Parts: sequence; structure tokens; C-alpha cells
Amino acid sequence: MTTKIDAIRDDFSLLDEWEDRYRYVIELGESLDEFPDSARVPGNKVPGCVSQVWLTTERNSDADPVLTFQGDSDAHIVRGLVAIMLALFSGRRSSEILKTDAEATLKALGLDEHLSPQRANGLRSMVKRIKYDAEAALTPAT
Repeated sequence: MTTKIDAIRDDFSLLDEWEDRYRYVIELGESLDEFPDSARVPGNKVPGCVSQVWLTTERNSDADPVLTFQGDSDAHIVRGLVAIMLALFSGRRSSEILKTDAEATLKALGLDEHLSPQRANGLRSMVKRIKYDAEAALTPAT
């Protein structure tokens, strides 16, 4: 079964020019589900991003819950990066999320060397938030 991130990797491998890859990242952002205005609250904002980024997390009730993320940004390229992170993490078990090496994925896509330091920091902040939510989902309520 091909995952969304595998499909993105395959598409990236077909694009030789960075302008084409950037356009593709922007297209990925345009394909995100509509993000509700009611979720654009401070608690859903990802700190450390230059652009505004919002992220919501839903989980099922399993001991190792499946987490579903929804996100958005006010910047086109960042919205595409949100889409890549959702493709990598959303719909996976918390334990899988914690084991996933997002840096390696970004490196495989070549994004690590083509993002500005501010965008790279914002992406790390997104990954940190997603992993924090995954860890919290595995922690039993007291």
C-alpha cells in the first residue's frame, strides 16, 4: 500500500527543477482540507513559525491511538509544508509517529537544503508539536 508521503516522494523524484518542486509544494498546500475558522485559536497555533501555522489533533480511544491532524498556514509555501507533514504523520499510531524521522524524510525530498532557516525552524516546530501530541496521547490520564 502506497502512503501519501510515498506518493509525494515519487512525485518529487520526477521533478528536476527546484521551481517545479516549489510549485508542487504549493499545490499540495492548496489540496489541504478547509481549516475551520473556529480552530484558528491561540491553542492551535504552532509557536516558532514565522508564518502563522495552526494544527489540530484528533485521536481515537486505543491504548496506542491513531492521531489525525489537520493544519493550515497563511503562507502558500508553508501551507504546502503543512501538507507534507500531514502526509507523513496523520492517520498513524502515536508510537509510529514517535519513531518517524521527519528530518530524514525532508532530506530525502531535498527540502532541508532549499528552505530558508526560518522555514526550516518552523518545520521543526511543527514536528515537535506533532510528536508532543503523540507522546501525550500515549500517556495514561491520571
